[in-house]
Amino acid sequence: MANDMNLSLYSLDAFIILDTEGNRVLAKYYHPKAHPNGQPTTLRTLKDQRAFEKGLWQKTKQPAKDIILYDGKLAVYRHSLDIIMYFIAGPAENELLLSVALNCFHDAMTMLLRNPLEKRGIMENLDLILLCHDETIEDGIIFDTDSASIASRVTRPRPDTTEIVINEQSILSAYQTVKQKMQRIGQL
Repeated sequence: MANDMNLSLYSLDAFIILDTEGNRVLAKYYHPKAHPNGQPTTLRTLKDQRAFEKGLWQKTKQPAKDIILYDGKLAVYRHSLDIIMYFIAGPAENELLLSVALNCFHDAMTMLLRNPLEKRGIMENLDLILLCHDETIEDGIIFDTDSASIASRVTRPRPDTTEIVINEQSILSAYQTVKQKMQRIGQL
């Protein structure tokens, strides 16, 4: 019985975003070499992944539930306008943790895009979505479940860049400073 417990940090087998027709928008399957149970042998080929996604979409296209067991995998999902986001894990994983992580990821992306999640917004801001994904999940390990901290790390400006605002007031101020310095030099 103790051998059935999953004491590994590796929680996710896949992260998938499908549109309302069942087409892949974004997908990331995890096959970590360091997994204590060895590398997964399922969903290794694109053909297997597409077949899994099509069947999963058939079961989840109606927004009725948010957790199902499909094809021996636990699927936690969330509908948003014209997309469905999924976290896929083994059947023994903690569905509450997966649900919290998925909701955190959804909320972080909503904060970053400043709009409800939709396919067009995801495609136009794929760089932010992938950075958000990398801040939340790495190789199947859930790193963070705080949407605000994830969004802030993704949008934080680099320390070596500063924005200089040049407007009429700043130019006038610079002119006045130069004029005063020149007058002082002329008085010496």
